[in-house]
Amino acid sequence: MKKASPMKYLVFLTVLVAIILAAIVMLNNKAQDKDETLESHPDTENQPFLGEKDAPVSVVEFGDFKCPACKEWGERIYPQLKEDFIDTGKANLSYVNVLFHGEESTLGALAAESVFKYDPDSYWEFQKELFNQQPEEDHDAPWITVEKLLEVAGNTTDMDLDQLKQDIEQQTFKDQLELDNSLVQQFKVEKTPTVIINGVKLEDPYDYERIKSLIEEGQE
Repeated sequence: MKKASPMKYLVFLTVLVAIILAAIVMLNNKAQDKDETLESHPDTENQPFLGEKDAPVSVVEFGDFKCPACKEWGERIYPQLKEDFIDTGKANLSYVNVLFHGEESTLGALAAESVFKYDPDSYWEFQKELFNQQPEEDHDAPWITVEKLLEVAGNTTDMDLDQLKQDIEQQTFKDQLELDNSLVQQFKVEKTPTVIINGVKLEDPYDYERIKSLIEEGQE
């Protein structure tokens, strides 16, 4: 039996690699096709933000403190986004509260808004630690309480904890949460996290290459 020549194997492997690469490109294009170009970008005035106010690209995360996927986004995407684009002045990040999980989502959002008001430099550390407090398994189990919020704030901020407790219990920043909810409705946010970059709502908020591409396009 005649053996196939090494050249034939090389040609076969080359064709196979080309097919795989083409498939990857097609899948990426399909994901990008599902991104939604919006008529406008969310108004981030008075929203918690990180980075330069006049950065050319605005990244907006709609998130919920009870949402495990938001915690994952903060662990997987946020550090690289901060290093590559926020710290370099190419983009800023804003956060809009989503209250899909009811009372606990509301408690977390009220506390976060109070921290942002009185100790804005500690806001992102407070946010990160609050997400870290999510249960590892039963995510729906009650865990966001006034006591837990005061504990997290005590470990991450210079907040007057009596002030924070009062703001939570009296819903001092209820108007801000209503503004956030109006943005959720306006931009048809149906899942968390939802990420919008300069008016483009991402189908896959974990696709860092797509995030990177949109931000780089915004520099042009």
